[in-house]
Amino acid sequence: MQNGIHPRYEPVVFRDTSTGHMFLSRSTRIPEATVQFEGTTYPVVDVEISSDSHPFWTGTARTLDTEGRVERFRRRYAAASGAQGGAR
Repeated sequence: MQNGIHPRYEPVVFRDTSTGHMFLSRSTRIPEATVQFEGTTYPVVDVEISSDSHPFWTGTARTLDTEGRVERFRRRYAAASGAQGGAR
């Protein structure tokens, strides 16, 4: 590898702003803010969503009623397709 052309790749703490959950990883993004994590000071990157707060990973994801949506669409536009001109 050539010297001087690669970005710094250092340990960084990612903090979920909605839950406060923190985890240590590595990143090329090195912010100015720092935080104490497991007895050591690390730079911290605040994120809005992580696996700790994402609905898919927490099991709180909503299931969409796709059949109901399709039926609603057909009812709404069935009358329009039979009307003269078809546009509203």
